[in-house]
Amino acid sequence: MSDGTPLLEVRNLKKHFARTRGLRRQVTGIVKAVDDVSFTVHAGETLALVGESGCGKTTTGRCIQRAVEPTAGEVLFHPDGGDAAVNLAELGRRELKEVMTQMGMVFQDPYSSLNPRMTIFQTIAEPLVIHRALRNRREMEDRVAELLRMVRLDPVYMTRYPHAFSGGQRQRIAIARSLALMPKFIVADEPVSALDVSVQAQILELLQDLQERYHFAYLFIAHNLAVVEYFSERIAVMYVGKIVELTTTRKLFSMPRHPYTEALFSAVPKPDPRSRSKRILLSGDIADPADPPSGCYFHPRCRFAQPICKEQEPPLVEVGADRGEPHLAACHFAEELELAGVV
Repeated sequence: MSDGTPLLEVRNLKKHFARTRGLRRQVTGIVKAVDDVSFTVHAGETLALVGESGCGKTTTGRCIQRAVEPTAGEVLFHPDGGDAAVNLAELGRRELKEVMTQMGMVFQDPYSSLNPRMTIFQTIAEPLVIHRALRNRREMEDRVAELLRMVRLDPVYMTRYPHAFSGGQRQRIAIARSLALMPKFIVADEPVSALDVSVQAQILELLQDLQERYHFAYLFIAHNLAVVEYFSERIAVMYVGKIVELTTTRKLFSMPRHPYTEALFSAVPKPDPRSRSKRILLSGDIADPADPPSGCYFHPRCRFAQPICKEQEPPLVEVGADRGEPHLAACHFAEELELAGVV
């Protein structure tokens, strides 16, 4: 559980991609993949980032890790848990390499994230080699064996290659690699979406157990709301590159404040076959990030849209009477609407 200490602060993060055409790659437009995103991740916390495919979740995670260079904004990392912070968006290559020892990443596809030409020992030991954390071969073997046991795999597997393992085992190996330097913050980019349901539960249980033992924080990127409800403490909902709602998991599932969140919840399958909840079908298509609509990006699909929604972009502000647990929503009528959550 979070202790309330800020570990990562993302402020007004933007990532724009140029749309080009022809052999001369003439720029014809700008795709706003991430458009003014701000949030905070506390030490020991799991913050989930959810939304439809293409909303900018993965790009946000990659910008934080500097796998993709952000266009604008700040990514403040507090390595010591105090007020002192470093802006990852401005660091040079050498300084960034030092900070990256405290950050890790688990990718979505366990089949393409592992090099088929490298043994499991070489894969997990690679961060140790790059950052020169260990130089002795014997110490490195002992460390890899320890990491494999942490993810509930037998150390005898370290001499094998990725093709000898199932999807769930490969994802355990990828988790072990992300833990090699014992980071304080991990970006988990849909780490269970490519796995069978039974294996998903095992991987989620493993991630939770590791977090309880070593107290690192997750940015958990996902689109499966059932997984998010089980795994996260707070949830940020994204739509077309923007965060439209952010609050605790309990609050979001019981009382959403944005119509887009309500529509997402209506699509969650109910385990009771006698339950006949009404599905909210959104009209129109998702807004084009290269040519977004004026005002609120969601207004062309929103059943509550008013003229002000087409003219003014709603800010992400705190709503609700209970100010004890902050509930942020980007909707002009968030205080007035009575939206259905998930029972």
